[in-house]
Amino acid sequence: MIAAAFALAVSGPVAAQPAPPPAPAPGEEVAPEQALTQKIAVWRIDALGISPELVARLEALFRMELDRLATRALPGRREIDRAIGGDRRLAGCGGEDDCLAAIGKKLGVDVVVTGSVAAMGDNYILNIKAVDVAKGTQIRRIATEPLRGSPDELIDSIRVAAYRLLAPAQLHGAVSILSDMVGGTVTLDGKVVGTTPLPRPLSRLSLGEHTLRVELRGYMPFEDKVVVRFQKTTRVVVRLAPAEPTVEVGPPRVVQREARPWYSSKWFYVGVGVAAVVIGVSVGQALGEPTIVRCGEQGCRP
Repeated sequence: MIAAAFALAVSGPVAAQPAPPPAPAPGEEVAPEQALTQKIAVWRIDALGISPELVARLEALFRMELDRLATRALPGRREIDRAIGGDRRLAGCGGEDDCLAAIGKKLGVDVVVTGSVAAMGDNYILNIKAVDVAKGTQIRRIATEPLRGSPDELIDSIRVAAYRLLAPAQLHGAVSILSDMVGGTVTLDGKVVGTTPLPRPLSRLSLGEHTLRVELRGYMPFEDKVVVRFQKTTRVVVRLAPAEPTVEVGPPRVVQREARPWYSSKWFYVGVGVAAVVIGVSVGQALGEPTIVRCGEQGCRP
């Protein structure tokens, strides 16, 4: 299993590429953006409570990663042993800055790297440092978080360690967002980065977890955690669901009615008007009716 994982990761050295590479395809590893001009040598990576065979494989992988980063090939173990010769002090160097600088001068390099892989129960810790040969001082030291003992995890971590040690500015990945929606606002960690469909992946992102959000009017927003991996492009497929229609419900409306006397009602005035008309007609009829006068022996009477 270890050999298979290692063979997959180190299927062959890749020449350093000083110019920035084109946008990678999803899942594709990215070549170094800028090659290191320093001459680099790896003294050794010690095994502390872990299989020497596994550490030897990880050290070979670490050398290959530095070969990708550097413009000049790293010296091999035979070349290092030949340069040291019979110097017992240098041959027994345990990683002290002064003896590493002395080894670097014999090799004619600018930087010497050394480190160890230590076991802590079921976990592992990587400790690696780089020493400036001319100054005899430490440039940088890194230590990983405890890792569980999968060979794949160790391989990926030691590759990341090579960049963290000597090329931290190149330690990033990318996210490719695929969506058939047009005009959706894409937000990464609270910052608007474009609208869908994005013409290219979001590159130069720091490693680790990021919050991705896509919003479009009339659709439910999409939000998820996206993990950015070293020299990888993480692909995210975004599909938005139509938003449910909303009904606006306002506060209840209170209608206040003013109390009025009964004689102020319009029906009162209508009734009065009708009564006046009836009375008027009656009076008119009474005044307009003719009077008949009858006369007889006893005189005239109406």
